Formats: sequence, structure tokens, C-alpha cells
Amino acid sequence: MSWRDFWNGEHAIYVSPRHKALHYRGIATDLISHIPSRDAVVLDHGCGEALDAGRVAAACGRLYLCEAAPSVREKLRAMLGAKANVAVVSPEEVEALPEATLDLVVANSLIQYLSRDELAALLVTWREKLRPGGKLVVADIIPPDVSPLTDASQLLAFAWRGGFLTAALAGLVRTAFSDYRKLRARYGLSTYRLEEITGLIAAAGFESVTPAKNFGHNPHRFTLVGRKAG
Repeated sequence: MSWRDFWNGEHAIYVSPRHKALHYRGIATDLISHIPSRDAVVLDHGCGEALDAGRVAAACGRLYLCEAAPSVREKLRAMLGAKANVAVVSPEEVEALPEATLDLVVANSLIQYLSRDELAALLVTWREKLRPGGKLVVADIIPPDVSPLTDASQLLAFAWRGGFLTAALAGLVRTAFSDYRKLRARYGLSTYRLEEITGLIAAAGFESVTPAKNFGHNPHRFTLVGRKAG
């Protein structure tokens, strides 16, 4: 099983419907804060189930939702089919977009599931698809010193604030015996020091690469923002 297989199948990464709803509501709010204008063309690459994508679509001119898992794309199309300014696309369809099409690219909680070579290739794709001066936001980057225990403690803190603590405790027990834990043990997650990932993004043709408030509930991870040079 690969990470794509995991996300394409049934999983319990969200401990309850409330957890999932609050997660996607927060991510949508964070994403909207980076949209440069009401007519901007936005790509959310690795969007997941994007339960609050309708609110994002209302804040921009056109929204591309890119998801590698076919089953998730089907759910997104069923949920958002009536919205004329939303397109649900595969990674291959992103590669086929005309150059200089996008004003904003967001990749939240994505690059930990990619190899460094895959990330390097995606950075090239994103640069090509962005207009000059367009913005790239890479969010929820995991530093090497953040452990699964830290992630668990932040989930519990989020659950306490969000009113699903009991479900979170049960969910952590399920995760200990889940395919997610097995995949994480087998493949690991890609981690980056701040200066390392900043250098990779800059080398791909982005300038003014700086930290920003992280997406989601975990302050031990970080977000970087850069603009396409030229």
C-alpha cells in the first residue's frame, strides 16, 4: 500500500465528523487569508476532501482542487458539481494547465508524503503555472524534531478546544493499530529544516520566501510563502 492508496481508501485519520468539519473549516479560513483578490485563480494542490471549499470558491474567481486519490475526486465533484467556478482535477491535469494561469498555489499538509525528487518536480510545475508575481504557500511542513507524540498532543489540545476530546482519545488508540501508523513506520514522512526547505523553494525560482502563520492546529509545524520571480 502507498500513501495514495491509503487516501484513496477508507480510513479513520479524522476521529469524528466534528474533527473533520473543524479541520477543513480552519484550513479554508487559512487559505482564504492568502487569496490576493476576488477574481484570483487559485490552486489547492492536495486538497483532500475540502469540505469547506464552497467558501473558498466564493472568495476567488476560479478554484482548482487537485487531489491524487480518484475516490476523493469523485466525492468532491458530487459535493461541488453545481459550482461553476470550481474544477476538480488530478495532478496530471494540473501539469496540463496553460503556463501563467494561476495567481495562488496552496499546498497544505502535502509535502510530507512526497519524496524530495517529487517535491522538486512539483515546485517546477507550480512555478510554470503561476503568473509572474504569483504566490506559493507551502503549509504544515514538518521539522525533523517534531515527533508523533507532539502531533498527538496537539490533536488532543485541538480536540479539547473543539469539543471532541473523547473521540480523539479513542482515535489515537485506533491509529496505533492502523494502516497510517504502518505506512508512517515503513515510508516515514518527509521532514525539512526551515533553511533547507526555504533554499529548495528559492532554488526553484521563488523569491521572498518567508515564514507565515501555519495552517491548521499544530504550531510545531510551519508554513512558507514565496512569489514567482520575474
